[in-house]
Amino acid sequence: MAAASDSKSGSIMALDNLGRSVSSTHLTVSDLEAQKTTSPQQSDTEATSPTPVHENDDAGFEDNSNVPRLSLPKLFWLFFCNFGLFAWGGPVAQIALIKDRLVIKDKWITLPRFQRVFSVYQILPGPEAAELCMFFGCLSAGRLGGIVAGIGFILPGFVLMLVASYLYSLAGIENKYFNASFRSMQPIVAAMILQATHKIAAHSVVSRTTGKVNPYLAIAALCTAINGALRINIFISLGLYGVIYAFIGRRLWVPAILLFALQYGGYALYVVFHGVPSPVSLALGIAKTPSLINLFVLGLVAGSLSFGGAYTAIPFIQVEAVLKGGWLPQRVFIDCIAIGNVLPAPLVIFATFVGFQGGLIDGGLGNAFIGAVVITLGMFFPCFIFTIAGHSLLERLVRSELLSDFFDGLCGAVIGVIAIIAVQILKSSVEGSPRTGENGSVSIALERISQSGAAVVLYILALAVLYRFTNKYTPLVLLASGVIAGQFLFV
Repeated sequence: MAAASDSKSGSIMALDNLGRSVSSTHLTVSDLEAQKTTSPQQSDTEATSPTPVHENDDAGFEDNSNVPRLSLPKLFWLFFCNFGLFAWGGPVAQIALIKDRLVIKDKWITLPRFQRVFSVYQILPGPEAAELCMFFGCLSAGRLGGIVAGIGFILPGFVLMLVASYLYSLAGIENKYFNASFRSMQPIVAAMILQATHKIAAHSVVSRTTGKVNPYLAIAALCTAINGALRINIFISLGLYGVIYAFIGRRLWVPAILLFALQYGGYALYVVFHGVPSPVSLALGIAKTPSLINLFVLGLVAGSLSFGGAYTAIPFIQVEAVLKGGWLPQRVFIDCIAIGNVLPAPLVIFATFVGFQGGLIDGGLGNAFIGAVVITLGMFFPCFIFTIAGHSLLERLVRSELLSDFFDGLCGAVIGVIAIIAVQILKSSVEGSPRTGENGSVSIALERISQSGAAVVLYILALAVLYRFTNKYTPLVLLASGVIAGQFLFV
């Protein structure tokens, strides 16, 4: 299955080989590049000599003799200092950092065992790097150790995002200098999401058996995008195409075709009797107001359905908070993604910002900090539960052919969801948002046209740079450049 998802000496090539070597699951890690593209240097021997893992070769897969038994404080400090503080560059760099330190250098477990463990977490929702930290924590100090290791990895990014959210609220989105910098970052973020869509799609629609593009998965992605344009609820599309592809995997063509036809037949009947659905029909309506319980549920749903990595969590939060709830402006939502890209943390940490803004609206500054905490707890709760439940149980589940086919179909459909959000964010970033006090004069209209043109140029340049330079610091440099450029283009 090709789903993601968020060492300074690791490399994308080595991680790609790592994913391809797990023949039992046929997964790759390349789609993780979509979240934050990296290309650190790696020795030729490691990049060109992957270690094969055979499905029936379990030697050493239960051997924990080299795992040090650390106290909980030492375990926390290990993951906080070595991984949490240096989690720059997205999941590829984060996973390589963990692999190089704990597998290659300290030899906690064998490389084949690491490859099998990693292949399991690729299938599950949530940031793989955080799940791997919890896995190693469990090996060292049991389930409580897994929780402590996960917290140690997540905490630095969470604290930094909390501080960034507070500073953002102090500066105010109507401050012209502050607004200009974030205005210039928005088209850069739109370019990052488009590149993410392309890179995730390049692997999520590939057959596990042939290695070629699977037409059924490509159709699932295309039809989910069409369904989004038709305003069919995205959760219906995801579940439907998961079931359809599970039927196709069993060669049950009749029910698969019937389900495919039923979605559009049902949609036609709905339009006849109720009219075209409104844009808010894309959401479940679980966060109509940013109360604390709603924020927790929003994080929980997004975290449970983030197959393919952090970029797949973006649509779920966007449709609930921006479209359905209407309590988070689109430009503020784009800003939080931009901030998430420059912090040493899994990209899903952008949810902390959303929770802070929601809490601020709902009950003031004190509520804002609580809101940031509860939505973050909801976002990471599923991956904590999956990991603490035990790796052997997870491995048995993901090796189920029925579940594997369902997740394949779901991940193919996710591409369509991300594509719709990519287009919406591009449109918003180019058009911009009216500022308080603006009127409809000709001079204001001309200024907005000029700014839209500048945003288009920034978008094209950012896209070109992202595809030309694949260093893990490229997104960080782009966003920093955008902050400076905004003072010249949008003030």
